[in-house]
Amino acid sequence: MRRIALSMSLLLLAGSAGPVLAEQLLLDAIRSPDGQQQVQSPRRGTTMEAVRSRFGTPEQTRPAVGDPPISRWQYPQFTVYFEHDRVIHAVARR
Repeated sequence: MRRIALSMSLLLLAGSAGPVLAEQLLLDAIRSPDGQQQVQSPRRGTTMEAVRSRFGTPEQTRPAVGDPPISRWQYPQFTVYFEHDRVIHAVARR
């Protein structure tokens, strides 16, 4: 009986932790290992208008999806992700 109670306790503890998932995203760095910027790209918080003004018209745009709305603009050397009209991330392209 004691063994069953111990087994049940362990199962309950393991189940209460919830699933632990890890995702590894491999991206080319926009900065080199020494911290020097390799590709000029927009900084977080920059508006869409400022990105278009500085970098020109993107090669391709993807409409906003989700909540909050996330959209994507692709340039030759990088892709920019926006939340509403602000940059949240820029990723170097291969």
